[in-house]
Order: sequence, then structure tokens, then C-alpha cells
Amino acid sequence: MDLGLKDKVALVTGGSEGIGLAAARSMAAEGAKAVICARRSDVLEWAAAEIRSATGGEVLAIPTDVREPDQLDELFDRILATYGRIDVLVNNAGTSAASHFESVTDDAWQADLDLKLFAAIRCSRMAIPHMKAQGGGRIINVTNLSGKAPRAMSMPTSVSRAAGIALTKAMSKDLASDNILVNTVCIGLIKSGQHERRWESQREDGGGTSLDDWYAEMGQRVPLGRVGERHEAGDVIAFLASECAPATSPAWRSTSTAARQRSFRVQVRGSRSVTRRRTGLAGGGRGPRGPAPSWPRPWGRRGAARRGRGVPCPP
Repeated sequence: MDLGLKDKVALVTGGSEGIGLAAARSMAAEGAKAVICARRSDVLEWAAAEIRSATGGEVLAIPTDVREPDQLDELFDRILATYGRIDVLVNNAGTSAASHFESVTDDAWQADLDLKLFAAIRCSRMAIPHMKAQGGGRIINVTNLSGKAPRAMSMPTSVSRAAGIALTKAMSKDLASDNILVNTVCIGLIKSGQHERRWESQREDGGGTSLDDWYAEMGQRVPLGRVGERHEAGDVIAFLASECAPATSPAWRSTSTAARQRSFRVQVRGSRSVTRRRTGLAGGGRGPRGPAPSWPRPWGRRGAARRGRGVPCPP
């Protein structure tokens, strides 16, 4: 399938490893000009070489700390000086930070919000004027399922990711008329450098489990029975960045898992149809229990008043 990404300029923050690297590789394989940024220049250059080797595509690697506004200015100046445009922005920069509420300091809260929320806000703010001038664009915010269903010991990440999901929904409504489609991918259990560094730390503390066995044990918590692969998340992001997804804003997708939730919400721009757990489709359509009524339900005082006005009610 041709995703229509040839010669598109796609920026991926946190693009040196894991899901960011996979997304950049997937888009480069479709002919996009991939721009990746991260803090560690040595790892970033390795990632750029890996993408070139795997895809033969064009890659620009720019060392950047996305928490620093001055460095973001330099990042966008270089992209525009090199290519003169930006078509796709993937706000992926982030790290795992999960602890008990009482142990999270003000500095930890601020650091997490700077990296996962404010970096996305600032990058989007810089990209949007150029996307508008070009007639449209794509913004994908990588978040986490904990932003939808936080667990104990999940802060500050669950809070910053919830903010990222809310940001996505609000931006998608503000920008749809400019043909800028904004989506989020809510990551579940995906193999990543963060997980592997945690495995290394546990092994140094005396754990003898191999990495494969460690991932297999984690996969027992997933209905599919395995942890998701990086390229699976990368391919979802590439699709949302493409011309093949012209009307999927706003939406959120869960990856890794037919999975950890029984359903996920998808709202299509210009449509009222929304998938809902077990009960079918709001606004008409057919769900798992048959057609869902599109008329108001008659229960309660408001329903009785509607019936008195002759509004049709379900039998």
C-alpha cells in the first residue's frame, strides 16, 4: 500500500530508539524525509545510520533537548533551512516515571510535564503555521494507556499522559478546519529501551532471567499473550501520518493489544459515530447487541416531557 508519504518531511522527537525510531523507520520506508531528534548525539547518529541502512531513505539527525525552548527554535530553524517545510510531527519524547503520589516531588512533576506535555505543546505551536501555509499536516502525540486508566504507583506519567490525550482532542477540534489532523497513539506494553534498561537494572540486582524470558513473563498480562513489537507501534504512527487516514481526527488508538482494553474510542471527523463498550454505536449504527437507537430514551422527567411532545421513543 502506498501511504502517500513520499517526500513528506516528518519530525519525530525521541527518535533515537524504541517507538520513535520505529516510527521514523516506517515513514522513511514510505519515502518520507525523516528528521529525528534526541538528547544523546551518539545514539542519535547510530539511529540515523540504522534507518538509512534499512530503508535507503533520507534522514536528518539533530541533537535536541525538547525541554529547552531555545533548542527547539534551533531544531525548527534547521528543518526549515534544509527542507523549507514540515508535514508530519510525531511528539514521542518521553521516559518512564512511575511512583507513589507522596514520593513525587515538585521537581519531578515539573520535569515530567516539561518533557511529555510542554515539549508537545511547543513543537506543535512551531509546526502549525507552516502546516497551515502548506494546506494541512499531521500531528501524532504518543501517549500511554495509563492516561486513560491510571493504576497505583503510576505518577507522574499517568497525569502527564492524560494531559496529552486531552491536548490531542482539543487540538484536533481547533485545527481540523485547516486540514491538520491530530491523533494520539496510546501505547500499551511494547518492547522498548526503557523496559530493557529496567531489565538490566534488575539483573544487576541479582535477577538471572534472560531478556526474552522477562518479556514473556510481562506478556502473560496481555490477552494476546505477548508484548508488542516496536515496529507495530511505528506502523500505526506511519498510517496516521499518511494520506490513507484522511478522516481520523480526533481519535485515539491503543496498541500492543487487542489487548488490554475491551474496546477503544474512535471518533471520525464529521461523524457522530463512536464505538462504545458493549452497547453499540451512539447516534445510530449496529453494535455487538444489534442496532443502537438514535432517538432519545424516554426514561425520567425529561423523557416523559419528550413523549408528551410527540418525540419518538423506543418500543
